[in-house]
Amino acid sequence: MPSSRPPYPPEFRRQAVELLRSSGQSIPRIADELGVSPQSLRNWVKQTQLDSGARRDGLTSDERDELRGPVGWRRSPPVAA
Repeated sequence: MPSSRPPYPPEFRRQAVELLRSSGQSIPRIADELGVSPQSLRNWVKQTQLDSGARRDGLTSDERDELRGPVGWRRSPPVAA
């Protein structure tokens, strides 16, 4: 089973997407240079495009946060009616 690691910091993700845009190199090449999976980099690019309005085929980060609800709400036991 593959081991999971903590999420990459938002600033790292932003810089990775910017590097990809400015370099003109392929996603696999930049991902390899940064030590991340190509799919992770693709996901970050897509989320950046959704957040900027360049794409409309998914949820923005704000919409995702809204759907998640308040922090910790899933950890609270249900309230009896």
